[in-house]
Amino acid sequence: MNGARNTAGEPVPAPPPTILVVEDDVLVRNFVAAYLRDCGFDVIEANGADEAIRVLQASVPVDIVFSDVHMPGSMDGFGLAQWMRRERPELKIILTSGAAKDAGQILAKPYDHAELERHIRSLLAR
Repeated sequence: MNGARNTAGEPVPAPPPTILVVEDDVLVRNFVAAYLRDCGFDVIEANGADEAIRVLQASVPVDIVFSDVHMPGSMDGFGLAQWMRRERPELKIILTSGAAKDAGQILAKPYDHAELERHIRSLLAR
């Protein structure tokens, strides 16, 4: 809960966290976005890093960016993460990839959706 109160003096619940899903595969993006909405998150969708940057430059409230690593366009997920560290350092990012060479701090595809939700909630709690 935030400190806001309604006209009756009752606490107003905080809005749900907003996740920006950055994925060029429309089927994957739609499926992940629908799942995250079912988990109670607000979701904004972007089809690549360039579109994600436009969203973030528009000062749209975003709590976490969930991005694929390998995407067409002028920037991949690693480039987006670097841009975010420079321009929006307060944001948290989760990268995902189906390529084994990207393993490490990246959520590997295919990922379990419950695992994705746990990862997001863990980041939000920090």
